[in-house]
Amino acid sequence: MQGPGTAWRMKADVLRKEFDRCGPLHELLLRYVYTLIVQLAQSSACNRFHTTRQRLCRWLLASQDLFGSSELRSTQEFLSQMLGVTRGSANQAAGSLQRAGLIRYRRGHITILNRSGLETAACECYRIIRTETDRFFPR
Repeated sequence: MQGPGTAWRMKADVLRKEFDRCGPLHELLLRYVYTLIVQLAQSSACNRFHTTRQRLCRWLLASQDLFGSSELRSTQEFLSQMLGVTRGSANQAAGSLQRAGLIRYRRGHITILNRSGLETAACECYRIIRTETDRFFPR
């Protein structure tokens, strides 16, 4: 897990039996797997073709969507791992967003100050992933 929240556990054989019944859980899991594949494929392309700054914007927007808060906890190490870059590169990208007035970044704490500005600064990958996710899991 990337942040605080609630998680459920279920024995694999119970999950398999319920999935095989082709009921609501089956449908939900197929929707989840589809959106996960879209996210993974788009993120792979994004990591190859877009700047660290754009990818950080995408990650911040997705994190805000997931956690429902403009206050995020993240160390330089964690940011660098999520973006697939060095800590220095992650810090440079975060500093750039802070200078632009889009975020406040200090000691493991990020505050999103201007969401629409982040959306403008992000690459198209965020919108592609968000659109596909909203198709199956409307906000």
